[in-house]
Amino acid sequence: MDKKEFKPFVPASQNMAELTVKAVVLGCIMAVVLGMANAYLGMKAGLTVAATFPAAVVAMAALRVFGGTILEENVARTTASVGEALVAGAIFTIPAFVISGAWDELRYWESTAIMLVGGVLGVLFVIVLRRTLVVEADLPFPESVAAAEIVKAGQGGQTGAKYVFGAMGLAAAWELVKNSNGVQLVSQSANWFKGFAQSNIEVMGEKLAYTGGIMFATPAASPALIGVGYIVGMRVSAVLFAGAVMGWLLLVPLAVFLNPALSAGLEGDASMMELANSVWSRQIRPLAVGTMIVAAFYTLYNLRSSLIAGVGKALKDIGAVKEGGAERTDVDLDVKKVFVAIAVMAVATFFLYYYFAQSLGGAVVLTIVMVVLGFLFAAVAGYLVALIGSSNNPISGLTLSALLISAVLMVFMGLTDVHGVAAVLAVAGVVCCAAGVAGDMMQDLKVGHILGGTPWKMEVGELIGVFVAALVLAWPLMALHKVYTIGSAALPAPQAGLMALMANGIVGGEMAWPLVIVGMFLAVGLILIESPSPMLIAVGMYLPFESTAAIFVGGVIKWMMETRLKKSGASAEEATRADNMGLLMSSGFIAGEALMAVLLAFIVLGGDFSPGMLEFWRGLSSGITPSFLLSLVIYPVLIYLLVWMPMKKMRDGGSPASKVD
Repeated sequence: MDKKEFKPFVPASQNMAELTVKAVVLGCIMAVVLGMANAYLGMKAGLTVAATFPAAVVAMAALRVFGGTILEENVARTTASVGEALVAGAIFTIPAFVISGAWDELRYWESTAIMLVGGVLGVLFVIVLRRTLVVEADLPFPESVAAAEIVKAGQGGQTGAKYVFGAMGLAAAWELVKNSNGVQLVSQSANWFKGFAQSNIEVMGEKLAYTGGIMFATPAASPALIGVGYIVGMRVSAVLFAGAVMGWLLLVPLAVFLNPALSAGLEGDASMMELANSVWSRQIRPLAVGTMIVAAFYTLYNLRSSLIAGVGKALKDIGAVKEGGAERTDVDLDVKKVFVAIAVMAVATFFLYYYFAQSLGGAVVLTIVMVVLGFLFAAVAGYLVALIGSSNNPISGLTLSALLISAVLMVFMGLTDVHGVAAVLAVAGVVCCAAGVAGDMMQDLKVGHILGGTPWKMEVGELIGVFVAALVLAWPLMALHKVYTIGSAALPAPQAGLMALMANGIVGGEMAWPLVIVGMFLAVGLILIESPSPMLIAVGMYLPFESTAAIFVGGVIKWMMETRLKKSGASAEEATRADNMGLLMSSGFIAGEALMAVLLAFIVLGGDFSPGMLEFWRGLSSGITPSFLLSLVIYPVLIYLLVWMPMKKMRDGGSPASKVD
C-alpha cells in the first residue's frame, strides 16, 4: 500500500480517547475469556479460531454503552486477541510436558513463565518489524481488511453482538446438559462395532484365520466443533475428515484384521471397540505424527519464497524503525528501549532454560537459538499473516523446526535425560508463543493502521494483554487437564502430542520409529498425488472420529448456506452480510461451549474445597441415563441458525455488513 495515498479512517490529525482504562480492562477480560475458549477448542479439535472478529464485535457493543470511541474499541480488540494467540502457542507445546512424561502434572509457574517470555518477545519483535510489513510492504492482509470493515460498519449501529451472545448462551446451555460434569441429559455421540466374517488366508504355506471389524461413530453433537467446520468451510473440513476416514475406517480395521493375535480371546463388541481404540491410540497416532512431520516441512518448503522475502525485507529495513514518525499514526515505542527489553528478556530466557536443562552450556546454546529463531519466526509469522491471514499461520511447522534444531543440539551436548527433553520443549514453547503472538499482533496493527490507531498505544495494550493472559491462562489449562486429561480422547491435543513424541524420540531415544517412518512415507505419497494439505489429513487421523465428523458437518452446513445464496441470486453485499452473521454465530458457539466446559472443570475442582456442594451438583443428574436421541435435536437448530436465519436477515440488514474488496 502506498503510504502517501493511504488515508486512515480516523485522520492522523484527529486526537481522540484511545488507550484508556476501560478499553484496556475490557481487552484483558476478553483476552482471558477468549483464551480459555481457544485452549479447550485447540486441545479438543486441533484447530484454533482467530479472535479478532468476535473481539471486535464485543468491544463495539460493550464500549458503546460507555460512550467509547472507535480507537478505544480498536485498543480493546487488540488487547483481547492476544489472549487467543498466546494460548494457541501454549496448547501446542505446554501440554507436551505432561504427554512426554517430563512433568506429572501441569505446573503453574513454569507454564506462566514460558507464556510470558514467549508472548513478550513476540510483541517486542513485531514492534521492530511493524513499519516494514504493515506500512511499507504492499501486502494484502485479508483478515485485517475484513476486520476493519466490520468495525467501520459497526459505527453505523450494526455490531452483531446479539448474535454472538445469543449463540454463546445456546452453546453453553447445551454443553451443560451434554458434559459428564454438568447435568448430563444428552450423550453427544454413539458408536458401535461391526465385525467381519472370518477369512482364511494362506500365508507362507500356512492357512491362518483372520477376523476383526470396523468401529463406527456418529458425529459429536457439538455446536463448537460444528461452528469450527462452518468457519473453515467445506473444503478444509472435508480434507480433515478424509484423515479420519483413512485412520479409523482404513488403518485401524487393517491393523486389527492383519494381527489376529490382538483379538484372540476377546468377546463382544465392547471388547473389540476397546481394542480398536487402543490400536488407534498406540499405533495409528504415531503413524499420523510421522505424516505431520513431513507435512509441516513440506508446508514451509512451499512457502520458502515468501519466508525468505519476508525475513530478508525485515532484516534490511530494521533501520527504518529508528526514524520514528511525526504523525500520530506512525509512532512506535522507542526502538532503543525495545532492544534493551529484548536483551532483558533474553537474560530471563537464559535462567528459564537453565532451570529446565540444569546445564549452563545448554542454557546458553538454547537462549541463542531461541533469540535467533524467535526473531526470524516472528518475521515469518507476520509475513504469512499478511499474505494468507492468521487462521492459516503454520506456527506448528515453525515450532517443530525450532524443536528439532534444539533437540539435535541437546543430543550433541549429551543432554539426553528428562532435563534435555524438558529444555527442548521449553524452547518450542517460547518460540511457539512468540510466533503466535507475532502473527496475531501484525494483523491487529494492520487493522489499527487502516482505522487510524496509534501504534505505540496498541503495542502497550498488547504487552498488558500478554502479561495478564500469561498470569491467568495457566489455571484453566491445569483445570482442563485434571478433569478431562490432556492426551485422552476428550482432549487429544494433537500438536502437543507431536512435540512430545519428537522430543522424547530424539532426545530421550523413545520413539516407535517404524510407525513414524511409515507415516512419513504416507505423507510423501500424499504429496506426490498433490493431495490438499497432508498436515490436515494427518491431524484428522490423530483426532477422535466423532470430533472430525462434527467439524465436517459444520463444513456441510456452510456448503448448504453457500448453495442457497447462489440460488437466491443474492448480491455480493447481501452474501457478505449473511456470511458474517454465520461467522459471528459460529464464534459464539465456540466460545459458549468451551467456556462452559472450563467452568464445569473448575466446579469439579472446587469439590476439593466443598465436597457437599459437589455431591449436590452430581445429584442433579444422578439416575438419569444420557440419551443419544436427544442429541439429534441440535442439528436442525444449528441448520436454522446458520442457514435459514442469515438468509432471512440478509436482505433487511439484520447482521453486520462487511464488504471486502
